[in-house]
Amino acid sequence: MSELIKVENGKATLTLQVSAEDYKAALESAYRRLGHKYPIPGFRAGKASRRKIEQVYGMDVFWDRELDACVNKAYSEALSEHNIAAELQPSIEFTEVSEENGVSIKAEVVVRPVVKLGQYKGIEAPAIEYNVTDEEVDAEILRRRQAVATTENVERPVQEGDEVTFDFAGFLGDEQFEGGTAENYTLKIGSHTFIPGFEEQMVGMNIGESRDLHVTFPEDYQAEHLAGKEVVFKVLVHSIAVEKVPELDDEFVKDTSEFDTVEEYRAGVRSELEQAAAERAKNERINAIVQKAIDNAEVDIHEDIIHEEVHAQLHRFEDQLKQLGVTLKDYLEYANLTMDDIHKDYEEAAKRNLKAQYVLFAIIDEEKLEPSDEDFITAIRHSDAARREHWDDERVKTELEKNRFRYAAQALNEALFRFLAENAVEAKAE
Repeated sequence: MSELIKVENGKATLTLQVSAEDYKAALESAYRRLGHKYPIPGFRAGKASRRKIEQVYGMDVFWDRELDACVNKAYSEALSEHNIAAELQPSIEFTEVSEENGVSIKAEVVVRPVVKLGQYKGIEAPAIEYNVTDEEVDAEILRRRQAVATTENVERPVQEGDEVTFDFAGFLGDEQFEGGTAENYTLKIGSHTFIPGFEEQMVGMNIGESRDLHVTFPEDYQAEHLAGKEVVFKVLVHSIAVEKVPELDDEFVKDTSEFDTVEEYRAGVRSELEQAAAERAKNERINAIVQKAIDNAEVDIHEDIIHEEVHAQLHRFEDQLKQLGVTLKDYLEYANLTMDDIHKDYEEAAKRNLKAQYVLFAIIDEEKLEPSDEDFITAIRHSDAARREHWDDERVKTELEKNRFRYAAQALNEALFRFLAENAVEAKAE
């Protein structure tokens, strides 16, 4: 038995009832399961009555999982009876607990926000097209050649582009500063990995040579005690190596691809880049349509939902830091941030993410969308494993047959994106 008292400011207030019969049955069940754990003078373990144990240990001694189950059942039935979608765990108040009348409960629950959809069909979005240039093809081929490059030690002074292995130690005045020392460090000269001026001063050094490099840390350097300071790095060169990039010829093509000639290889690379460009254009257009649908809607999200999302995001961030061996306190100090800064950033992100979720779910419900097999296949192809391992059509088909349920959520998203794109119109050129 339940009653909906009010729905106000994003919260619903309910009264629930666990009958006296159910309450007593739950107490007896808990007593039979737990009674032996409570010793009573003059009684053997498990022989004292429930009332005797309650007199000694308190009336709530047998409030355990049986009674929790009764309350949860009454609460679930109340939500179903009054068609309430709860977003968070309820605030519970027990207004009466007795064997004569059972358990009376007042529950306050944050409900799912009401979404007022705006225009989501007929959204204007421009057609996007990216053309692959010869320069882009050349750059991609060079990247692939460099990916299989080897190195070869040389006996000459350091030049731009060399990989140099060396020791270094940094000094601020006469004091060696923390974090500025390493042995057998390898650096590609010209990569601009180190602070400005460091790599340039290594050019011309020979193997076995020591040199003092005078540099100045940037004013915005994260370590405040070094920001803007002039320091000296004492450097000792151990070895110098040059990168040997393979020539683009038929031999390279046969060794690293399924093609036989440079011409075929170049055409294949272009085809891959064109497919990637088409996918990028498609995704950017869909993202623009989705964002307009979200912007056109109105959602009043209760602050408790936002706070819960911020807490969850912050917890995930702390877990990520722990995996790196860093505490949140250390991170804040390193990044020169406060907890208020973090909360503000997460709160803004939470508001955006939550609005997007509620609006997109509302469109799915309004249109009663269901994913097709093609949506499932798209979801599988976009999965990390499929991209990483380059699954072919047969592997995707096998995954669809064996693990279809795993991709249900993403497939539903694909159905939504497809629906929005199909119902959008191409923006007219001005």
